[in-house]
Amino acid sequence: MIPEIRQNIRDLARPLSTTYGLSALPDIADIVVMAGLFFAVVHFSLSPAVNKVLFPVSYGRANKRTRRIWDAHVVSLIHAFVVVVLASRCLQEKSLEEDRAFGSHSNATFTVAIAIGYFMWDAVVSIIHFTDIGFVVHGVACLSIFLLGARPFAQYYAMRFLLWEVSTIFLDIHWILDKTGKTGSTLQLINGFALLGAFFSVRLIWGGMMSYDFLVTLNGVYGKLPLIYAVVYGPSNIMLNGLNWFWFTKMISALRKRFDTKPGNGKSNGHGILDGNGNAKLDSYRK
Repeated sequence: MIPEIRQNIRDLARPLSTTYGLSALPDIADIVVMAGLFFAVVHFSLSPAVNKVLFPVSYGRANKRTRRIWDAHVVSLIHAFVVVVLASRCLQEKSLEEDRAFGSHSNATFTVAIAIGYFMWDAVVSIIHFTDIGFVVHGVACLSIFLLGARPFAQYYAMRFLLWEVSTIFLDIHWILDKTGKTGSTLQLINGFALLGAFFSVRLIWGGMMSYDFLVTLNGVYGKLPLIYAVVYGPSNIMLNGLNWFWFTKMISALRKRFDTKPGNGKSNGHGILDGNGNAKLDSYRK
């Protein structure tokens, strides 16, 4: 029965594949759907169940919105670990190096499928539970980029851009430490330095270099691609790098407040540093 369901999903993807020239999509459509469902199950079932056992006080006393964001961080953390490992094993693939625009490899294609499933979940959750336009833009842009990559296109760069998620691991851990009464602790301080170091080196420096290289490659092959690729990839590349710099400044500000909180200006309640209105200062920086 399961093989039949998987084949039906692949068949349903063929019209979309034919219309938009996404030749690799039918072969990975079932993986995309399974990945999306997996992350949804983690978000709505597994994460709440596990967190209630591991953090009965912090998670149990949190309000509905905080628990929802907490569970989203768990999904984000799992995805980050998975794609970093999967993308890392593709970095030395000769087929991708030899043709950075259209080269493909089965391992890279599988990794792209997992990423599409995740960003499908991410985009939907960011829209339904809207907290910040930046998250919506990020989710929709990444979904569009990886979905169009099922041509296949730019797998060489996709594997490298997915390594941005290294910083996400430390960000999610930082957030969870906030909610479990570890705000301002040595552990959070160490994790905070790791977060800033990873974000700066992987996303801003190395990521910026890869983004420039990608734009050069895109400029050289845009005549072989539908116009939508230039429309989506060009602006999205610039916008996502801009968001990285914006979020980096926000993280520095938030981290400084966590380790330099003066009496009367803020307090720790085991659920993060709160401002005068009782609002967590780093809650919105989920990515």
